[in-house]
Amino acid sequence: MTAKDLLILNFQEVRRRSIKVWQGIPGDMLHWKPDPEAMSYIEMVRHVLEAENIYHHIILGRGDMGDFKSPLESNPFVSVDEELRNAQPYREKFLQYVNGFTQKELEDTCIIRASLNQKRQLGDYLLRIAYHESIHCGQLLDYLRSAGIPRPIIWD
Repeated sequence: MTAKDLLILNFQEVRRRSIKVWQGIPGDMLHWKPDPEAMSYIEMVRHVLEAENIYHHIILGRGDMGDFKSPLESNPFVSVDEELRNAQPYREKFLQYVNGFTQKELEDTCIIRASLNQKRQLGDYLLRIAYHESIHCGQLLDYLRSAGIPRPIIWD
């Protein structure tokens, strides 16, 4: 497998596991959160889906988002399935974009986010995108545990 193949596989596997967790959230609990400052289940699902599109635009701008505004932010919170449907076109564009990178681009392209004092190789930055989603998947598993809801098995 090439580095690009591994990146795509990682994105797919992280999302597959996230979806298992997201689909384990009872519909009547979508707005539950462990404390007033935390995101609710559905807000965190939206955050993850929006973030991937935001990261896509950060990469397009080599670190600068420009005036990008998420097309998902004004949608009402309805269901996990609706969130996934709304985000699917952006997911497909992102994966197609990643699939187009050469090994040289993964190594030589820098993503510079000066405001955050970040400078990363493109390949490294892409791995961090999947890591971001993984962290939130773990948070939601903890939410489920805290709420006394059975947790989906994600380790298959």
